[in-house]
Amino acid sequence: MEVKLFPNPRRPGVGQRPKKEAQRPLLPQHARLCPVLEAGSAMGALVYPPLEKNEQFSIGYEGEGIYQFTYAVNPTGTQWEQVFAITYRLAVGGIGMRKEDIQLFVPETPGFRETAQAIARMFIVPDDMGTPTGGVTLRGAYNFQTPEGWDTVYSGIINNIERPIAPVLTIRVETDWHMHDTEFRYVLSEGETISVSHSLPIGQVYFIPREEVSFRDGTEAEAEARLATSKAFYDTKATLKKKTPYGLEYSPHYQQLSRAQKKKNTDH
Repeated sequence: MEVKLFPNPRRPGVGQRPKKEAQRPLLPQHARLCPVLEAGSAMGALVYPPLEKNEQFSIGYEGEGIYQFTYAVNPTGTQWEQVFAITYRLAVGGIGMRKEDIQLFVPETPGFRETAQAIARMFIVPDDMGTPTGGVTLRGAYNFQTPEGWDTVYSGIINNIERPIAPVLTIRVETDWHMHDTEFRYVLSEGETISVSHSLPIGQVYFIPREEVSFRDGTEAEAEARLATSKAFYDTKATLKKKTPYGLEYSPHYQQLSRAQKKKNTDH
């Protein structure tokens, strides 16, 4: 299947391309050697923000409908310098924007306040703030167009166990006809901040067919066949053991069968 990539129109060509990644750095070694866990992590693709290597930003929720966005650069490669911060204050009841206060950390130039607002909108969606309470939307560097009959699911990074992790709302869009902007809506607790940089993914996307799924009960013969193949699998798995340099035992049986299946399908 081929999925078309289109750069973020607010900042085309900036940010890393989406990519598959099977491993999660914070998982223990025995988890990294689990092929089904790695296959889960590698679903779809990781999505990155539209940032250059020398840029970063943060967005935090201070409670009472107040959010703060901060943009910084590292022009020399040795030290990060804040450029500006924007405090967003939602209207009473949390619907609509009441006020945007801009604080500059560099000498002010004509039109820079409007520029600061435009820069912030390259990375976040201020109009989405507060839905739900604490909600902030991060933009991705690339958008996706799927083949006919396929949808895109946008969610947080699965199997990422670093704490604390802000929850992410999951959405599904019919991206074969609707060019949806790649966005990930985090829900922050009061006092919580997300820091975003060039090399860290901000979410994950999956591509799934729109075909409806139906369920039926398996027959007795099918149940007996499933038990027989399951027993054969685990018996063979028990005989194929390897050890890591640290003494951890694992079996590569599932991985070997999976590769054989892929080769068989490719040959056909």
